[in-house]
Amino acid sequence: MISVPTGRLQIDSALRAFVDKEAIPGTGIAPDAFWAGFEEIVAELMPRNRRLLARRAELQSDMDGWHLRHPGRIADPAAYERFLTETGYLLPEPEAFTVENGEIDPEIASVAGPQLVVPATNARYALNAANARWGSLYNTLYGTNAIPETGGADRSEAFNPVRGRRVVEYVRGFLDRMVPLARGSYADVASYRIDGEKLLVRLQDDTTTGPADPAAFAGYRGDPAAPSAILLVHHGLHIELVIDRSRQIGKTDPAGVADVEIESALSTIIDGEDSVTAVDTADKIGLYRNWLGLMKGTLTAQFRKNGKAIERALAPDRTYTAPDGTTLTLHGRSLLLIRNVGHHMMTDIVRTDRGEDIPETLLDAAVTTLIALHDLRGSQALRNSRAGAIYVVRPKMHSPDEVALSVALFEKLERLFRLKAGTIKIGIMDEERRLSLNLRAAIHAARERVFFINTGFLDRTGDEIHSIMEAGPVVTKTAMRSETWIKAYERNNVQAGLETGLNTRGQIGKGMWTSPDLMAEMLTQKIAHPEAGASTAWVPSPTAATLHALHYHMCDVRARQRELYAGRPAPRRDLLALPLHPAPESLSEDEIRAELENNIQSILGYVVRWIDHGIGCSKVPDIHGTGLMEDRATLRISSQHVANWLHHGIASPQLVDDILKRMAAVVDRQNANDPTYTPMAPGFDGPAFQAARELIFSGRSQPQGYTEFILHAWRREKKMLAGGETPEAP
Repeated sequence: MISVPTGRLQIDSALRAFVDKEAIPGTGIAPDAFWAGFEEIVAELMPRNRRLLARRAELQSDMDGWHLRHPGRIADPAAYERFLTETGYLLPEPEAFTVENGEIDPEIASVAGPQLVVPATNARYALNAANARWGSLYNTLYGTNAIPETGGADRSEAFNPVRGRRVVEYVRGFLDRMVPLARGSYADVASYRIDGEKLLVRLQDDTTTGPADPAAFAGYRGDPAAPSAILLVHHGLHIELVIDRSRQIGKTDPAGVADVEIESALSTIIDGEDSVTAVDTADKIGLYRNWLGLMKGTLTAQFRKNGKAIERALAPDRTYTAPDGTTLTLHGRSLLLIRNVGHHMMTDIVRTDRGEDIPETLLDAAVTTLIALHDLRGSQALRNSRAGAIYVVRPKMHSPDEVALSVALFEKLERLFRLKAGTIKIGIMDEERRLSLNLRAAIHAARERVFFINTGFLDRTGDEIHSIMEAGPVVTKTAMRSETWIKAYERNNVQAGLETGLNTRGQIGKGMWTSPDLMAEMLTQKIAHPEAGASTAWVPSPTAATLHALHYHMCDVRARQRELYAGRPAPRRDLLALPLHPAPESLSEDEIRAELENNIQSILGYVVRWIDHGIGCSKVPDIHGTGLMEDRATLRISSQHVANWLHHGIASPQLVDDILKRMAAVVDRQNANDPTYTPMAPGFDGPAFQAARELIFSGRSQPQGYTEFILHAWRREKKMLAGGETPEAP
């Protein structure tokens, strides 16, 4: 790595070249001004970041000491709360307040719908997610298990007319319930036409009707007498009836409806954190370059599908004729947010003149915000934020003080880039125990720019286990979802959002559906998120976004939030209820082995792709062969859970090692058809296996149980062994 001195900073030459020659031109910012301003930010905020990380360690040490003195379940909750208050772990609640966060896009402030999370390092996936603003309901239902494969309705390569009819029937039923006609059913429609500002619907009995609610008609495309598209709206979400009698379904539909497309992923987090493997300069530049292409509207991806070369680009906006005859333009792409790394990550891509790695979060914020200036100041047609905002999601924050550090960083960047105060919005991931307990104070610290709070229950569970590591053995992973603390956590997040006005000024979010192949199950279960008052929730794919969008038609989220507003937040005492196993001595050998095998197979299945292939998020088969979406959050849970049982003697080191080797063979078999895969067995000496083992046996000593430090070190080792970029020692 060649470093270029810039004042008191040593900057990797490749990064400097990317920023100066690719990222900066067109922003109105001079390279020297950017680097000088960045140097000042590092000098001012790096010591503050260091102090906050030291505070984390101090409080965890206090927590460990308390639980060592008072092992097991809490006998005196009041004493526990006093201890946490005296140490500063629990903070006073702020006086009532409402967020005032300036101009916000409607996808954030006023319309509820699904949210995607996609790795910033994969251009094709990023484009798929950005274009998932609209999805074909026909194709989605046909291609997933949302429609049962019974009675001849199987999913075959050739079109199955039986399944096709089931899909059409399902969609007509959906339309009848959400945007009903004044009389009749969508199954009875013979044609559509526009008369003045009205949508007229001719039924097959030759009578004419229209939408029961005339306001449901939002526009059309084509000839008013024979439109090619009808646009409907319900709960702020648009539904397009595509009319084309030349297409396979349109030929057989009495009204010529060939498809029904619906607004799906209203927003997408372009993720530079949990779902990526950016361990060196080349990785980081690739990530930044994709974000640059998205912000300039120029990103493309080339690939082959079924032997054909395909190039993917960003979808254009959609235009219609509104009922009053004016042109209506709808966003053709998901609103894009960027997620930076957490405060605990350091990078050697930029170092101080004393050779210290700087906080990577400072670099991320500076470069990704710089790149977002292209959206705010560029002339491209494919704009992201129409409100002139930059949306940055900040993960792994532990306290209001850490939120305040992010706010200070954004204020300095706004001054550096000559932006209006409050332009850079902050999304707060509620995924760490201490932040959950002080959530209102954290929102208050960012009240002039916060746009989002989200329950990241996966990371939150990992931090729960690590925080109470010394208290005793925790319940199984499956049982964890029924524990008092997690129910209180999910409830408290929504109530905090409602009480601070985020229901009308931002997003209240829920976590990921992790089974991308089980869409019928998702349709049944994930409606619980909007019914809980969440205005958005994470889904693993564009397909899942289209199906989850149905839930926001079924549930009027804004009305539900008004109902919930009268409720009360969960008491802190519930949030502090420890998820300890009630009778660990009663666990049988088979039960212990089954839990360990489930966790360890999950760890190995994910880590082998992370270390060997640089894949930070993917569908990984579990021990039963069911594909689950895995990222560092799921890894954090599994590794901390095994570390906890190991620490408390539920599992022995020998048993864990034996299961590691047996599960490595299982994962090898699951990947046997991948020609690029390197088996872990029988040597068990490769970087992937060693990383997985270290995550368990050193899991207790990792700050907050984070996996990044171990993963990054072994991924660098793998790249060096493979002849890739040879990094300096971290």
